[in-house]
Amino acid sequence: MRAVVQRVTQGKVRVGNEVVGEIGRGYVVLLGVHVRDTEAQAAALAEKVAHLRIFGDDEGKLNRSLLDAGGAVLSVSQFTLYGNTEKGRRPSFIDAAPPERAEALYQVFNDRLRALGVPVSTGRFRAMMTVEIHNDGPVTLILDLAPTEP
Repeated sequence: MRAVVQRVTQGKVRVGNEVVGEIGRGYVVLLGVHVRDTEAQAAALAEKVAHLRIFGDDEGKLNRSLLDAGGAVLSVSQFTLYGNTEKGRRPSFIDAAPPERAEALYQVFNDRLRALGVPVSTGRFRAMMTVEIHNDGPVTLILDLAPTEP
C-alpha cells in the first residue's frame, strides 16, 4: 500500500462541478492499493497516518500528529501510484489492485482512520476528479508498506 501524504491548510475534490469532499487543516492522502495488499496493511497504514508527527509544536518542530492538531483527512484513491514506468513510455498498472479489491481496502483505510477519531472526507472511487490541494509548508511524504509476498 502506498500513500502520498500532504499536510494542507485545505483540500477539495470535485467530480464535474460537484464538490464531493472537502477539509480544512489536515492531510490530503492519495492512496494506492497494490494487488497483494491486505486489510491488515490498510489498517496499519491508517494508524501510521493518524499518528504521523508532521505538525509543528510550540517550538516549530514537527512533533504533533494529526490527532494532536485536530486535523482531518481528505482521502483520494489513486491507482496510478502503482504505475510502473520502467519499460517504455506508457505506464503499466499490473501492480495496482483491481477496482473491487482496491475499493474495499480503501474503505478499510478510511474506516480505521474514523475509528481512531480522525474526520475523513473522500473523493469518489473510480471517478475522474479534480483535486485542489493547498500544501502547507510544503510538507509531503510518501509512505510505502511492502505488499505481502505471494
